[in-house]
Amino acid sequence: MSTLLRHFLPLSCAATLLATSLAATAQAPADTLARIRDSKTITLGVREGSRPFSFLNEQKQPVGYSVDLCLAAVEEIKRTLKVPDLKVNYKVVAGAERIPKLESGEIDLECGSTTNTKARQEKVAFSYTIFVAGIRVLVPKGTKVDNVKDLEGLPVGLSKGTTSEKLFTQLSANEVKMQLTTFGSNVEAYKALKDGRVRAFPQDDSLLLGLAAHDNALGQLGLSSVSLSVEPYAIMMRKGDAALGAAVDRALSRLYTGGEIEPLYRKWFATERLNIQMSRLTRDSFARPNKEAGVAMLLGYSL
Repeated sequence: MSTLLRHFLPLSCAATLLATSLAATAQAPADTLARIRDSKTITLGVREGSRPFSFLNEQKQPVGYSVDLCLAAVEEIKRTLKVPDLKVNYKVVAGAERIPKLESGEIDLECGSTTNTKARQEKVAFSYTIFVAGIRVLVPKGTKVDNVKDLEGLPVGLSKGTTSEKLFTQLSANEVKMQLTTFGSNVEAYKALKDGRVRAFPQDDSLLLGLAAHDNALGQLGLSSVSLSVEPYAIMMRKGDAALGAAVDRALSRLYTGGEIEPLYRKWFATERLNIQMSRLTRDSFARPNKEAGVAMLLGYSL
């Protein structure tokens, strides 16, 4: 064995050990609660226009159903850590940014309208289900969409980083040829529909109703009769962050079993402009808290 090789082997072993150590550190379960306790701050990821779940009001403050649920979780975290003066920071995230910003540590909880899917479970963790929606299609009144075949050849707007984008990209590639255009957010895709640049905007029905109701456009726009998915929304957090997840689930369970979820639901879904009745699937999720993943209603397709 040469002198050079003898010299290289210890360095090689050290490099291997260092790489193994770094990989183990990168894969180690998160301990967000410890960091929150030490820093006395928590950062919530919110959306700009996911009404009525998470949006900025006229004062540019984050509000909504999901935001209220996250704030209930913050109260539970305060009790758990015995940190009553915990500071809450907010960070606006777009659909495509949600998971990357969570993984990077820029946000601790994502409080929006995110569907729990098997694909996303590979990267992140979810709380108990907080709402169940379904993908439908928003179109101008008079445009008939009783099934996906009715969208053949139409210009369709998609919102980037969403389950509807994933599903309709699959549909257009395999079954129904559409002219797909992807926009950076729900608000941009909705505006394209209003401006006539697209003729259909598929998205979760609750979000579509929230956009149109806020815009007083329910007289000009309507939802398709066909529903293409089951979309269980949940609060999202880093994978492996068991202590934080347990605190969030305790807060939700307390709201569900104590009946506080009912007035909270009405606060956001039974307003002067918007009226979304609590669905059977949503009510069942409150009665029997679960973390079931969403599914596409069309065989062979995934969310």
